[in-house]
Order: sequence, then C-alpha cells, then structure tokens
Amino acid sequence: MAARLTPALDAPIFTAIKPLLGRLPRDRFPRHDELNALRTSSVVSGGGAPIRFVPPTASAQYEVRVLETGEVQTRPDNWHDLFNALVWLAFPRTKAVLNRHHCEEIRARRGERLRGTARDVLTLFDEGGIVVAAADPGLAALLREFRWKELFWWRRVEVLRSMRFYVFGHAIYEKALEPHKGVTAKALILDVAPGLLDAPIERLLSELDARAAGYFSATQALASTRSLSPLPILGIPGWEPANASEEYYDDPSQFRPRRSP
Repeated sequence: MAARLTPALDAPIFTAIKPLLGRLPRDRFPRHDELNALRTSSVVSGGGAPIRFVPPTASAQYEVRVLETGEVQTRPDNWHDLFNALVWLAFPRTKAVLNRHHCEEIRARRGERLRGTARDVLTLFDEGGIVVAAADPGLAALLREFRWKELFWWRRVEVLRSMRFYVFGHAIYEKALEPHKGVTAKALILDVAPGLLDAPIERLLSELDARAAGYFSATQALASTRSLSPLPILGIPGWEPANASEEYYDDPSQFRPRRSP
C-alpha cells in the first residue's frame, strides 16, 4: 500500500493526528510542501529553528540537523517518516524538548560508544510513547500497577469517562496500520482536571503537549527507562474489537503482571 492512505487511519489509535490527516490527501502520501503547509509558528526545533520537512540527504547527524536548521528529513511514501512529521505537528513542544535533549547528550558524550540512559529514554518515548490523560488518580494507579483487567474491564465505564489516550510514538502509529497482539507503548500519565477531557481536541492536545514538554524538561525524567509505564494499547477499550469480551484480558502473553523489583 505504498501510494494510498489506508482506511485503518480512522481507528481510535490515530485520534491525536486525525485532524491533521483530514487536511491531507486521502488517496496518496502527501508531498513535502503539503506537510509544510500544516505548520504553525509554534512548530520549532529544540534550538528554535522553524521546522521544515525535507527529502533526506547525506548530511550532519539527524538530531543535530533538526536542532540547528529545523530540517526534518522525511522519506517520501514512507509511513514511519510520515507519522514522525505528523507528531511534530501535533506535539511540537514535546518534540522540541526531545530534540534539544538528544543534542545535549550527543555533545556531552562525544567520542563515547554508548548512547547512555538519557537517549534511550528519549528514543523509547519518541518511537513508542503514549500520553495518558487521567482525571481519576485511582485509574492511573491501576495502570501503573499493571492491574489490566481491573482497569480495562471491571472499571471500563470509568476509563471511558475519565481517561484519554493519545499515541505519541511514530513507531506505534506504524504498527497500528496492521495491529498485532502485544503492541506495548511507554505511557506518560498526566493527572488532569475532569473538565479538560471534554475540551475540543486541539485545546486538549495543546495542554497535554505543554505538560509533556514540561515533564521531559526535567533531568529526572531521563534517569531510567523504567520511569514510564508499559501499556498494552490493544487493551484500551474500543481500540480492538476483541476487547469487548472479558476473556480478552485473560491472556498473560499480552497482559503481563508486574515483575517484582
């Protein structure tokens, strides 16, 4: 399906980028100029350069080029890169913070062979993150404690009322085109006021973007790859038709218990 956008993009997994997808051609991949037409003045790199989506070329290190020039190398007809571009547009402040941290780590660790924990955390969220807005602290606690069936089945109505889930990682979006059992994201759980969950999607995403950027601006956010909670995304109510059955949550290969420290 190299040249045609798929109907799977209407699935709930794509909610965060759906307003952007609605402004792009439905029968083919967008050109760079069409992606660039969706930018606003708030979409800047970690160094403050206006973001531009450009064809890939042999040049400086990817993150450094983004920081210094704002140029995000985006391969044509490529899902992974298209989703990365759309996340830049949907969560610009968070992407800018990740970009800045990447470059700070690259400069600080120049000459070292290992990337270091901080860059591992950044990459995990950039590729596989999900932002969870929780208006009920009790539900957020169940997620952190891996109590999947209690959260997604026994308290399903409360989850639908008091939680929202927005994919950030572009690799998760790519997997969602053909979702398979066991796809797990790294969740950044943000406590929010109940009224925010009913706000227009643009306002809600802007608030969550600001909160996520603030979280990753703090050094302690990069201290461990275990600071973000794993979340089997096909367990989220409505994200997989099969999870309308209680038995769906009895599969330990997908809904694993929390390991002992």
